[in-house]
Amino acid sequence: MAFEILLQLTVTGLAWGSVYACIALGFVLIFKATDIFNFAQPELMMLGAYMAFTLIIYLKLPFVVAFFVVLILMGLIAAILEMMVVRPMVGEPVLAVIMVTLGLANVLRGFTGLIWGYEELQFPTPFPDEPVLLFGAAVNQAEIYTIIATAILLIIFFLFFKYSDTGISMRATAEDTSTAFLMGINVKRVFTSSWIIASIVATIAGIFLASFTFLEPIMGFTGLKALPAIILGGMDSVHGAIIGGLIIGVAENLAGFYLEDYLGSGMNDVAAYVIVLIVMMIRPYGLFGTKEIERV
Repeated sequence: MAFEILLQLTVTGLAWGSVYACIALGFVLIFKATDIFNFAQPELMMLGAYMAFTLIIYLKLPFVVAFFVVLILMGLIAAILEMMVVRPMVGEPVLAVIMVTLGLANVLRGFTGLIWGYEELQFPTPFPDEPVLLFGAAVNQAEIYTIIATAILLIIFFLFFKYSDTGISMRATAEDTSTAFLMGINVKRVFTSSWIIASIVATIAGIFLASFTFLEPIMGFTGLKALPAIILGGMDSVHGAIIGGLIIGVAENLAGFYLEDYLGSGMNDVAAYVIVLIVMMIRPYGLFGTKEIERV
């Protein structure tokens, strides 16, 4: 029985960690390409999930069709936001840019509540409600599909960054924006592409998160759990964001079950930050982050 409980908690933690990993991946992609930390990323996740809900419930589109349509729509929205809201702030003080992304997050949250309301909504998940038995443990099918989809997504991104022209341009821009510009890379297009890809990844995370939870305008706050994942993996590491998200998801789920009886409720929220603090004391730049050395 103990093994089945541990397995069930681990799978659920991996599902939540997959969501955190996708959101963290979006954060890191934008940060690497533009040096901007987009605090509106969780709200893009939320907006994408609500738009998918609308396409399925009101326009009666099949889930697969709605899934790809909403990815296109969210990509367009992200491109518009980057060009109209964020790009004019390039070169401005970091605090000013942060305040703009925080303001954008609040606008998106209020916009969502204004249109869809503030009550919880049940997302029309295509996954069966019946759990499946995995080595004796009952596992939610939506969680399994979330883990599988995240794994496929990560493989696609690996191939994209390694072999596609756009992916190589994004890697070059992330390494040195000035040199990439001098080499003829369209840096503005790279900036826009990073926002589009980050929005698409966030939307996928939001759809799967809503599939095993529910919809509400404050679901973006769940996306803030990706912040410990980013710090843990490294601010400038794509694979670090992914691994960090999975670690945080599993750790908070196990801590919530095994430690709450001894240390009180809320351990699932505290565990992530305890892990981050321990890692930061040993590796201040994260598990996979780049160590910067300044010589003076």
